[in-house]
Amino acid sequence: MRYDYKSALIVGAGSGLSASLARLFHREGAMRIGLAARDIGKLHPLALETDGAVYPCDATKPDEVDALFESMENALGGAPEVVVYNASARARGPFVELDREAVAQALAVTASGGFLVAQVAARRMLAKKRGAILFTGASASVKGYAQSAPFAMGKFALRGLAQSLARELAPQGIHIAHFVIDGAIRNPGRSEPPNAPDSMLDPDAIARAYLDVLRQDRSAWTWEVELRPWVERF
Repeated sequence: MRYDYKSALIVGAGSGLSASLARLFHREGAMRIGLAARDIGKLHPLALETDGAVYPCDATKPDEVDALFESMENALGGAPEVVVYNASARARGPFVELDREAVAQALAVTASGGFLVAQVAARRMLAKKRGAILFTGASASVKGYAQSAPFAMGKFALRGLAQSLARELAPQGIHIAHFVIDGAIRNPGRSEPPNAPDSMLDPDAIARAYLDVLRQDRSAWTWEVELRPWVERF
């Protein structure tokens, strides 16, 4: 059995991967699109392009996450059937010099926000025994880099959340998937240097992988996908 989802909410929306997801979900998936971010000022052109709606939301705040789902539910006449958690934050530097408040905020955005969004989404999806929750991970989901401990902590936690939810919710009809994006992603104003062609991931190509996972028959669901440029070492 394959699901044809009709609506998608992207949390942590911006001009990179999330924009590619919104365009592809709208164009080929025929989904109604919701775009959520703390700063929504730059999202309106994308919303017009995808016939989507924009919602302000700080995913680290439970009240704002609840309000986000209520707003989209009222607009659509039902809860979003696909939810993508694409938000993250970093605090970089030598470990002994890291600012504690900055680290706490990075963990809140990258991991705790994923929990809050997934919990509210799952409550609604379980009532219908259908839906999908997708998490955007990174190289740091499986390997911690020097001077990047907070990002690794957050992404490891998000991967653990996804793995746990897949085991709990997949048997109840909710497709959970985590995407390990192992490499830098092209975005407006950021592309490969001339001496390293193909060294970055194309966000449109990543988006196609997300849509492919959403279209899987439930007899062969994937819970995790790794994506990297063909020149990347791993």
